[in-house]
Amino acid sequence: MQLNWNDLGSGRADAANDATIEFAGFMVTPMQVGHTGHCLLVPEPPCCIGCVPRDLLGAVEVFAASPIPVTGRRVRLTGTWRRRRDDTHHWQYQLHDARLTEPAGWSAVGRRFVLRGAPLMCLAAVAGPQQQAVAQQRQADARQAIGQVATVDIHSHAGEILRVRYGNAGLSSVAEPMADGGMAAVCLAIVSDSPCHRVEADHRIHPYRSPDPGELYAYSQRAFERLHSLIDRDRLVVITNAAMLAAARGGTPSAIVAAEGGDFLEGRPERVDEAYERWQLRHLQLTHYRVNELGDIQTEAPEHGGLTDAGAEVIRRCNRRGIVVDVAHGTFELVKRAVSVTTKPLVLSHTSLSARPGERSRLISPDHARLLAQTGGVVGVWPPQSIFPDLTAMAHGMARMVDVVGVDHVGLGSDMLGLVGGGVFNNYRQLPDLAEAMLTVGFSAGDVGKVLGGNYARVFAATMA
Repeated sequence: MQLNWNDLGSGRADAANDATIEFAGFMVTPMQVGHTGHCLLVPEPPCCIGCVPRDLLGAVEVFAASPIPVTGRRVRLTGTWRRRRDDTHHWQYQLHDARLTEPAGWSAVGRRFVLRGAPLMCLAAVAGPQQQAVAQQRQADARQAIGQVATVDIHSHAGEILRVRYGNAGLSSVAEPMADGGMAAVCLAIVSDSPCHRVEADHRIHPYRSPDPGELYAYSQRAFERLHSLIDRDRLVVITNAAMLAAARGGTPSAIVAAEGGDFLEGRPERVDEAYERWQLRHLQLTHYRVNELGDIQTEAPEHGGLTDAGAEVIRRCNRRGIVVDVAHGTFELVKRAVSVTTKPLVLSHTSLSARPGERSRLISPDHARLLAQTGGVVGVWPPQSIFPDLTAMAHGMARMVDVVGVDHVGLGSDMLGLVGGGVFNNYRQLPDLAEAMLTVGFSAGDVGKVLGGNYARVFAATMA
């Protein structure tokens, strides 16, 4: 028989005790390994290595008959189902003597991408020099696709800008890898709530204390100073208007000043104007890992019912000044109200798609994604290794997002140097490789250009209008 996630905690799952069943999910292991005999199965790709649900009914403990390959992809397992009743502090369901039935892989890729990619899949079977020639042509096509547009990473902490306690020391190069890979512009984001959150025992990031009055404002000023030190050191062009971004190309690396979390505003919308003038802020993410004065977040229990009145006023100010509004980390309810308030396109800079996101997940549902597209905005797909084992899988993830919202509403948000478990896109020299992977799974050259920068440039221009 088959069980699914909706059965957990029900009489159907309990009645299957000691029966042979099939169950599907994503494997979570405490460290990166190639094979494992013991793991957890969860309903969606975990946000980071070691990320597990807090609900003891939200995972299935697996004991394999023999080591199972850990690929990061969804798997279907067959084994003996056990309902634990002796230990209410441990996972309540287990699968013993588990065997791999089938890797579900990335079969959710839309039909149009399979059809478009079919010629490339057939060519992969061609041996010898002809196959090599095809690969070389695809590499050339990838370079051409990214060379004709303003490529943009819409969410990044590259250059070690998050190490604020180091002052201006310890910065790493951004311009050189950008130039080598053809990345024209990067939204470099400070993190405004860093003093108040940390990784807790459940392997998730949580706020652990409330900030003192003025603390996060002062911290963010130091963070903006460090970001501008990197800009000055690497001689990055600071993009402040639509014409500058439209003209940007990979040979002259540029930066868009961004902030992850509006915590530095401390509920005072007028500080938006100060950041715009003093720090050249042009991209503001409302929330991060702390329920702040602007609204609720995906990873903590809601307190405001979504976007607050202060958050709505911040959106209006950003619309007037020409600052891109980013709703990443915000709850579905926050996004709903943001959509009703904004007069400009919204961005959700870094996430991935899930048919049914779990409680406190950073992934989003198709309906969540469609809300962003409704404003004319962009959803950035990020590259956690726990979700996408390689760049081809990430390209498939982008294709799935395109199937939901359309190719005009998808972008790249690498979260570079901000991912707890590491990513498969962790250096801007990989940009041609990502473009090539996108071509391989069926994107046209024009669509590659849209996703890797053109769409964000359009939103940026609309925001400035």
